[in-house]
Amino acid sequence: MPDASLALVVTVLIYWLLYVRAENGTSATVKLMPDMADAGEFWMYWMCQAFGWSAMLWAYVTVIFGLLRSGPRPRWRRMPAARLEKWHRTTSLTTIALMFMHAFFFFTDQIRTNQDQWSLGRSVWTAFVDVFVPGGYATGTGRVAILIGLLAMYLALPLGLAFYLRHRTGSRMWLALHRFVIVVYILSAWHTLLYSSQAWFDGPFRTMVWALQIPIAVLLLVRLMSPARPGERLRLRDPRRRDVALPVSARLLGRIVVGATVLGLFAVVVTGVDGGRAPEADALVPWPHKWVIWAGLVLFALAVVAVILRLRPRATDTAKPAAPSEEPANGTPDRV
Repeated sequence: MPDASLALVVTVLIYWLLYVRAENGTSATVKLMPDMADAGEFWMYWMCQAFGWSAMLWAYVTVIFGLLRSGPRPRWRRMPAARLEKWHRTTSLTTIALMFMHAFFFFTDQIRTNQDQWSLGRSVWTAFVDVFVPGGYATGTGRVAILIGLLAMYLALPLGLAFYLRHRTGSRMWLALHRFVIVVYILSAWHTLLYSSQAWFDGPFRTMVWALQIPIAVLLLVRLMSPARPGERLRLRDPRRRDVALPVSARLLGRIVVGATVLGLFAVVVTGVDGGRAPEADALVPWPHKWVIWAGLVLFALAVVAVILRLRPRATDTAKPAAPSEEPANGTPDRV
């Protein structure tokens, strides 16, 4: 409750800031879409934006807590593992709720817009398809951006809430699947940079959003290079290879990719070149095409299935004594 209440307070403050900037004409959104200068008429759109930014903020915080929890232990006395675990779990739930509210207010704003030309029933159905059906939004940059945002929200549900099913799936399976939740954050950041009207054009604010991704990438690299769990360390000769979620080659490739990402983020921030838009330039064709996103989703699903098959219990395992619990004695499981 304290975390959710704080999130609502932050959302209201962001809404107030967006509202005031729209009213006095300094909003980047109004410069992009002048017909939205009446902040009172489009209050649902601004509420959608406010929930979107608070969801992004909470996603940022919960990823940091998760990486600190599963990487090298912080030496600060006020941040023990159990407290990091609690904060990570709590902020994760709040993030999912904020993501849903972001989509919900976009849904209500779409209904309001559709009623200018259609009946209520058709307006609601069209808004539902546009907002909640992946690939349903069919115009402009939203063809790709909203698809990416929906995939982030729908993947957050099974990957984030799997913690509460760990007694059925087993700790090893849950931990392995939960590692994929970083993809949800990547998709969320991508959605924000691609579609947020506040970060639409190149400029200091957009560069700041890119710069804020550097600590996440560095923490992820540190977590991969020095994980808290000894079994996740990269050993070329490991007798327990069958018990890990990914083979050595995949884990080594992951470290290389994250390291390259850190360098790429620094390059984007220093050069200011990220493929964004300029106010005087023509509108860009949305990229990548939707088929690329769908193909990436298929590959992601295959990777998840491969992990499940790799960690599924074998027939010979049933005859062996039960392995020690993956959870510490205090009952708090390791998080990723």
